[in-house]
Amino acid sequence: MTSHRTDRKPAAGTAQSAFGVLDECHRRTLAALAKLETVVARLEAGSVDGGTRVLAGDVVRHFSTIARQHHEDEERHVFPKLATSADKAIVHAVLRLQEDHNWLEEDWMALEPHLDAVACGQSWYDVAFLREGGDIFAALSRDHIALEEACLYPEARARLQPAEQEEMGREMAARRRAARRAAGTRAAART
Repeated sequence: MTSHRTDRKPAAGTAQSAFGVLDECHRRTLAALAKLETVVARLEAGSVDGGTRVLAGDVVRHFSTIARQHHEDEERHVFPKLATSADKAIVHAVLRLQEDHNWLEEDWMALEPHLDAVACGQSWYDVAFLREGGDIFAALSRDHIALEEACLYPEARARLQPAEQEEMGREMAARRRAARRAAGTRAAART
């Protein structure tokens, strides 16, 4: 007969760490927003040096990959469970956050080419557009994160059973591994 230990720690990327991954992404997103604001300030000051280009590349990578994965994690694992809540405030928050995801993606698709141009050392970007669009994007992102952390994440942690959280972590980790493999394959094909 096999004994089942319940005191063992979950593997990385599973069970208890699924929400840790989501929380960490929020911290990284806030750091990327600060970098975006630094890039715009440097561009406005006429400083387009290697450091500015590196920061712009960091912002592009974060919002083109990590932030998108994060939104998919929420759409797959957090929002569905809460969207069926009897608590109308929770349902309203879910609907608002889903709409935020659409607006954030639309805003990012407009900003990304300009930031990528900065990162690649091109000069066709529009600094005024980056200032206005970046301010809107950063404000919406910060407001979105605050609502998730104050309202939805605590509710989701309470509602999701341990087995659901474990499956959530496994799926998130598997999807990230697949994305890294695909990125590696694309990079190898370019060389």
